[in-house]
Amino acid sequence: MFYDMYNNIFNNIKTIDSANSYRLIIILFIMLYALSANVANASARDQAKRIHDRLTGIPPSSDFLDSFALDTDNNGELDEPETLAEEALKNPAFYNVTLKNMIAPATNEEQTVFTPLNDYTATAIGIIRDELDYRQLLYRDIIYIGHNSLGLPDYSNSNNNHYQSMEDQGINLSDPGKLVQRSQSSITGLPSDATAGIITTRAAAKAFFKDGTNRAMFRFTLLNHLCTDLEQIKDTTRSHDRIRQDVTRSPGGDSRIFFNACGGCHAGMEPLTQSLAYYNYEYDADNDEDGEAGRLSYNAAGSIDPETGTRVKEKYLINAGNFKWGYITTDDHWDNYWRQGPNSVLGWDESLPGSGTGAKSMGMELAHSEAFAQCQVKKVFKTVCLREARNSADRAQLASMLTSFKAANYQMKQVFSESAVYCMGD
Repeated sequence: MFYDMYNNIFNNIKTIDSANSYRLIIILFIMLYALSANVANASARDQAKRIHDRLTGIPPSSDFLDSFALDTDNNGELDEPETLAEEALKNPAFYNVTLKNMIAPATNEEQTVFTPLNDYTATAIGIIRDELDYRQLLYRDIIYIGHNSLGLPDYSNSNNNHYQSMEDQGINLSDPGKLVQRSQSSITGLPSDATAGIITTRAAAKAFFKDGTNRAMFRFTLLNHLCTDLEQIKDTTRSHDRIRQDVTRSPGGDSRIFFNACGGCHAGMEPLTQSLAYYNYEYDADNDEDGEAGRLSYNAAGSIDPETGTRVKEKYLINAGNFKWGYITTDDHWDNYWRQGPNSVLGWDESLPGSGTGAKSMGMELAHSEAFAQCQVKKVFKTVCLREARNSADRAQLASMLTSFKAANYQMKQVFSESAVYCMGD
């Protein structure tokens, strides 16, 4: 379009005397420069808008965009986009919309975003907002609640009213005076050494400790925070010595299925889920089928379960007749059999012992793995760029962000900012 316009003007110059031709040529170049600058600035403005959109889920105001120079560099890219991304991260919508929508699916087995704010989601948001080491999500004695000045219902171990009220009132989660950090033990009454970040929140307990055998808690923690499901890391070379009695060794009457399939998952999973042996989600199944009024239950030191005769919850010994020679859980000691064999590729932290007692140390084992760090980078990239990595350039960007994530002491804001800048041209 510009070429045709300038060509017509230049051809008309030939019919004009030389003095006027010279003046018209000067005017032509001034017009060319001005139009080119406008095109560049329009592109820069689009990139700035995209950064804001991707980080907050809402379009930026004109005043926000006008507060930046929005210049372009020699490659036609927005100059200093990192500064704009940092400003966008201050917008409450980043916390109330983008982060909530990213975290919410991890709080339920259906993995739906359509779930109310809860202690799991609020705690993850708070850790990101306060730029804490995100690995602490799986093991620190920490929880985020609404400040008592907000007139909210008190935090309860038996309902979600506190957080539902925060959401109903549209509380600004980016405000450290409204969403505040507390020790989980001081709020829920759990012993500090029994807390394990979001694993021991009420929302996680309701979703993954309810009924069953507590394997769901381990499986979904692995899926949501290491981006790895059990089938992907099935390893038939590990010992079966810790597989519980409820797992039949001849499903359908064929022991080959166990040895070639089932055992490959259970062999590594069972020694790790033993760390959760003292936890359950208790509710009135007759009058509260969905467990809405239930609560996390923990057998502290000195507690004895009447069915097991130890601190171990009854659920760890259900269906013992399936294979009575199987492992009988007597405590919450755990070992990571996957530190050897093909699953060593998950990148276990060599500074950790690979064994311990309780959910806290097991959560640290998972959180300090290379797979955990990689998973966070992948999730943020997908959230911000609205797609998975799809080519070598994307994969190189993920590797670069992983390096900077670690260098920034595992602060998640860094990953969001870098993802937005990388995808501002998408």
